[in-house]
Amino acid sequence: MIMPRGSDQLLLPVNPLFIAFTLVLALAFNMLPLGRAPAMPDLLALALVFWNVHQPRRVGVGLAFVFGLAMDVHQGALLGQHALAYTVLSFVAITVHRRLLWFGVVEQALQVLPVFAAAHGLALAVRMLAAGMFPGWWILAAPLLEALLWPLATLLLLAPQRRAPDPDQNRPL
Repeated sequence: MIMPRGSDQLLLPVNPLFIAFTLVLALAFNMLPLGRAPAMPDLLALALVFWNVHQPRRVGVGLAFVFGLAMDVHQGALLGQHALAYTVLSFVAITVHRRLLWFGVVEQALQVLPVFAAAHGLALAVRMLAAGMFPGWWILAAPLLEALLWPLATLLLLAPQRRAPDPDQNRPL
């Protein structure tokens, strides 16, 4: 198989426990009582999209729906608001994951920006239809911050897969 242009080395298989740990850690960070500012990036959405792109068979739309329901229950939001947004977000990420992996990390960040913006717009539309509360124009900063965090997420979440299984001086890979 030809390696995509964006990758410079072969990666080890990902540990499913590491995927679960990162998703639960992102959920826990979203649940911290930091005062939900409209511009606060949604780290759970970032982690879901990352694993949807890199491991679409392990992290799918159903898992995104469950995490969305957990966020709805935690925030006291309309039941299904985050679930719908995370489900659509995961569906789009899984749909474009092969194309996205051909690009470098910065180009990937530019391409996931509209995906994050659409998910936030969908959650905002559901919120506006249900309660009529507009959080302000700062909500436009959240998808931008998530796209800016994409290279850092790529660096951190792929780090355990980059080490050599057993270093050998005679092996080219």
